[in-house]
Amino acid sequence: MKLRNVMIPAAACVALCAIAAPVKRNVVDEVAWIVGDEPIFRSEIEDQYAQMRSERTPIVGDPYCVIPERIAVEKLYLHQAKIDTVEAPEGQVQSSVDKRMGDFINGLGSREKVEEYFRKPFAQLREQLLEMMRNNYIIEQVQNNLTKDVKATPNDVRKYFSTLAEDSIPYVPMQVEAQIISINPVIPAQEIEDVKARLRDYADRVNRGESEFSTLAIMYSEDGSAMQGGELGYQPRSAWVPEFANVAFNLNDPKKVSRIVETEYGYHIIQLIDKRGDQVNVRHIILTPKVSEKDLKEATVRLDSLRKEIVAGKFPFEEAARFVSQDKDTKNNKGIMVNQMSGSPRFEMQDLPPEVARRIELMQPGDISEAFIMKDTKRNKDIVAIVKLTNRVPGHKANLSDDYNMIKQMYEAQHKNEILKEWVEKKIKDTYVKIADGWQNCDFQYDGWIK
Repeated sequence: MKLRNVMIPAAACVALCAIAAPVKRNVVDEVAWIVGDEPIFRSEIEDQYAQMRSERTPIVGDPYCVIPERIAVEKLYLHQAKIDTVEAPEGQVQSSVDKRMGDFINGLGSREKVEEYFRKPFAQLREQLLEMMRNNYIIEQVQNNLTKDVKATPNDVRKYFSTLAEDSIPYVPMQVEAQIISINPVIPAQEIEDVKARLRDYADRVNRGESEFSTLAIMYSEDGSAMQGGELGYQPRSAWVPEFANVAFNLNDPKKVSRIVETEYGYHIIQLIDKRGDQVNVRHIILTPKVSEKDLKEATVRLDSLRKEIVAGKFPFEEAARFVSQDKDTKNNKGIMVNQMSGSPRFEMQDLPPEVARRIELMQPGDISEAFIMKDTKRNKDIVAIVKLTNRVPGHKANLSDDYNMIKQMYEAQHKNEILKEWVEKKIKDTYVKIADGWQNCDFQYDGWIK
């Protein structure tokens, strides 16, 4: 297959829409497009269009032009990925799918309601999500490879900003910058022993042949992999924290269960499924000791005392963060919170953890909140924190002084899209494409589809 390509959030949209309706292909199904040696069926287009309508997803242009073109571009990216041997990390993909499936259940109420909403069995829905997320990851990697050399100098950014029409300069909503100190409440030894006792019981039941590990994982494990019987998929050693990886990679008997493994996420037992080269596939059951109300209260009192000392000027917030905070992401960074989506210390309010946003909304720059309880969603546990509002930037039209990083990202995004559009159109010229009669009268985004 010869090829062609682009930066397509569009492909991700099409792929997501595809999960909700079964694709009905049969011998009389119409082939609308052929890209290389891969067909695009009318039923595939119709299913995605129906789902986009049901979800009120806006489509700019004729859907019978927009949707097949997006699918065709996606095929070009995926073919290029095969040439470049780009693969998705299975563990990361499975974790993302587990989270998405959990969100579906939480939003709709039960597995049965999820199946009813999507009109397909839970396992089939998961498989389609896996394929979608693999493809999205692979496409993103191909795009990153194509645009990796795009770097903006300050002069580039200034020139770009000077060319923007007044109505093209974006409005920046109010943003804040904040610092945080958080601590993990002490968990009683008895709670930890109870968790370990439960795990030892599960391991004994499996080792004696009384229970299947996967069944116990579905019933008792406290992370998203429970839905897959605790299975984590083939992973390299680097995919896991060292404590977990060291045990997983030393397992040799699939019928036996590991010792209890402690990590920052909780306590695990592990069962080997298979080894393949430098990757291993295992199941695990994870339990997380729960923090009592008494321990949360004690941690809250401790941080409130620390806050009073900071406010009294005994030491700065930054020093307290370095020596007291147990948040690995911020303690060595003066407690500064960083927006993971932008890499900037600025947050719009909706991008902050909700517990932090509720405090900051009522604060002025320089204020330090009283201690509060918040959820560490990454590790599924309650922690106690105080936050300092260091800056509040009112909503405004973007300018180079306040919003240089955002404008730089705008420039780089435009430059990357230009590179990808040019690359796609070049690939179109080198790829066999046939568009059936009745599907050609379109104002396509990319030139060259119709020879």
